[in-house]
Amino acid sequence: MSNGNSVTLVGNITRDPELRFTPSGQANATFGVAVNRRWQNRQTNEWEEATSFFNVICWREMAENASQSLAKGSRVIVTGRLEQRSWQTQEGDKRSVVEVVADEIGPSLRWATAAIERNERRTPDDGAPAPVGGGTRPSDSEPPPYDEEPF
Repeated sequence: MSNGNSVTLVGNITRDPELRFTPSGQANATFGVAVNRRWQNRQTNEWEEATSFFNVICWREMAENASQSLAKGSRVIVTGRLEQRSWQTQEGDKRSVVEVVADEIGPSLRWATAAIERNERRTPDDGAPAPVGGGTRPSDSEPPPYDEEPF
């Protein structure tokens, strides 16, 4: 994250992580995070609130761990970078989305506890083969799933 493009979010997961695999077998998981902001209006002395919604994607072991550990409603801390992705619908319309590509994800311990369980490190030679493909075809308003690795 040395390029100056870094972001940290603290918020609640809006949908369960969806685990998918690229054609080469690389795991990725996507989920949404809602971030609430609250402030006092100086003219009215009333409290006001706004919510921002962000799409988050994570890769490899983090994707698999996130899909097993996180669920809708969980409060998380996400650090990563913003990345824009573009695609064309089957009708020829151009679409784009800005997402947070996660470098780290952790539970927020402000109002909850967490049990940490360390996973064994995997090598490319061990374990069962990774499933290929994943999920249903997104609608034209949703970004298509990743079909290539980020690097």
